[in-house]
Amino acid sequence: MVLLSWNVNGLRACMKKGFLEFYQEKKPDFLCLQETKMERGQADVPLGEGVLEYWNSAEKKGYSGTAIFTTRQPLAAAYGMDKDQHDHEGRLITLEYEPFYLVCCYTPNAQDGLKRIDYRMAWEDDLREYLMSLDRTKPVIYCGDLNVAHQEIDLKNPKTNRGNAGFSDQEREKMTALLSSGFTDTFRFLYPDREGAYSWWSYRFHARQKNAGWRIDYFIVSDRLRDKIVRAEILSEVEGSDHCPVLLELDI
Repeated sequence: MVLLSWNVNGLRACMKKGFLEFYQEKKPDFLCLQETKMERGQADVPLGEGVLEYWNSAEKKGYSGTAIFTTRQPLAAAYGMDKDQHDHEGRLITLEYEPFYLVCCYTPNAQDGLKRIDYRMAWEDDLREYLMSLDRTKPVIYCGDLNVAHQEIDLKNPKTNRGNAGFSDQEREKMTALLSSGFTDTFRFLYPDREGAYSWWSYRFHARQKNAGWRIDYFIVSDRLRDKIVRAEILSEVEGSDHCPVLLELDI
């Protein structure tokens, strides 16, 4: 089973930059998108016959948003985490299947000067509890743009970025807390020492050409799925957004 996750930074824009060709080439079992910046029906997304679409769009037009495209019919679909303070920006979709839950997430950015750090901390605590509640029923596959580089190895310039949004001590500690609650970062599980593996690059200063990036896009699974991990990859050659897709293959 192959899953892909990609912050497309506007799906309509990404479709003009090879998105559909990428999908047809990979044809994953699941494609989880973040920052769609649109509502279903605002553009035709012709992925082919039999592809089911699940959308969670922000109330604010052209902002945030998530989507999942899959050929597999779920038992149930849920949007948000049933908490009013978190459920207006289209940031979370959960699909339930017999053997697992799939959760697609676009984590709120703490913003310059950590202006939104208090809200981010509340989100992290509530999201961790939500994932743990799912995990008590069946294993969880959690993916998306989680807006944090967990360790120094996960970004090019850790010293100069210490304390900035995405690499603040507070955000990193919340990721540690999540992983300590029974979850595994699949890429680091397979490649604990791999450097230079990034999924997002600023549009400024030719950052992508220099590979001056951050690894902020993840597939995280319940610990008991560790022995099901076949591949975890960062598809850095794929353009179309300031993020690249990340891939997980599981033997399920």
